[in-house]
Order: sequence, then C-alpha cells, then structure tokens
Amino acid sequence: MPHVNWLAVLAAAAASFVLGGLWYSGLFAKPWQAAAGVSDEQMKSGSRPAMFAIAFVLALVQSAVFAMFLGPNVTLIFGVGAGFAAGLGWVAMGLALTYVFERRPLSLALINGGYATVQFTIIGAILGAWH
Repeated sequence: MPHVNWLAVLAAAAASFVLGGLWYSGLFAKPWQAAAGVSDEQMKSGSRPAMFAIAFVLALVQSAVFAMFLGPNVTLIFGVGAGFAAGLGWVAMGLALTYVFERRPLSLALINGGYATVQFTIIGAILGAWH
C-alpha cells in the first residue's frame, strides 16, 4: 500500500462530511429532495445516526482511495486540480450518464454532481496541503 497520511485522510473525510451536511441540509435541501423524489416522510424515516455513520465511513473510503491515487508527493495545486477533475470528470459525469438513462431531472445531476466536484476539490486540497 502506498504511503498515506491518515490524519489528512481523516480531515478530508470530515470536511467532506461537513460539506454534505451543508449542501444537502442547507443550500440545496428542498431542490434536492424534489429532484430526487424524496418525501418529507421518507426524510424523517430510518436511523439518522446509522445514515450519518455510513456516510462518514464512505467519505473516509473516498478520501483514503483518493490519497492512494494521488500518491505521497502531491502538492496543494495538483491536489486541487486532480480533485476538481475527479469530481467533475469522473463522478459528476458518471452520475449524469446514469441519470440520462434513468430519466432523472437535470437539476438532480447538477446538485449531486456539483457536490461531488466541490467534495473532491476539497479532499484534494486537504491531501495536497497536508503532504
């Protein structure tokens, strides 16, 4: 396994988790809910602690794998650029491609793809700054 700065990975996952809370609970809560077809009742159902725990673990995996992808000699500028490219070019475009065939709204692709782009840009910035 390549050298990984696990503290940076943990910080990147925490930042990703906080961004998700701001993005989906604050900035785009109602537009995302409408575009995704999630009712108020569905939002209130399920175990919130379990959902948040799973979300954090997934952010941790994303950050760790991205750290391995970037390698040990990443710089801030390269981390930001690679994060932006991964978020927009891979994740957002992958979601959009799937949404085309699922007949999902463009607004959902923009909200989720926008999150992924900002998320990976932040992850890359943290990993690059903390090398």
